[in-house]
Amino acid sequence: MTDGSGDSYLSQLADEMEAVQLSAGESVLGHAAEMLSDHKAEAWELRFLGHRLCEALRDALRVAESRGGRLYAPADGSDDEPDGSPPPAGRSS
Repeated sequence: MTDGSGDSYLSQLADEMEAVQLSAGESVLGHAAEMLSDHKAEAWELRFLGHRLCEALRDALRVAESRGGRLYAPADGSDDEPDGSPPPAGRSS
């Protein structure tokens, strides 16, 4: 739990970790494009790539969920959306 200002040590640490995860995902995606264009890639290499892509996607989804939660978190602690609308799909209030 952070103080809500975005300036806390925990907030900064989370932002840094998210940046590392997204950067790693970009790197894996670049390798994937290269490997998939190489028609000589072995099956084990493609399976390894598939596992790394799954990890990168899992991290990216975790970052998106975390950032989305911060965007929609009411400042007053209530469960209502800021504009009174229902929460986005996949998110319960």
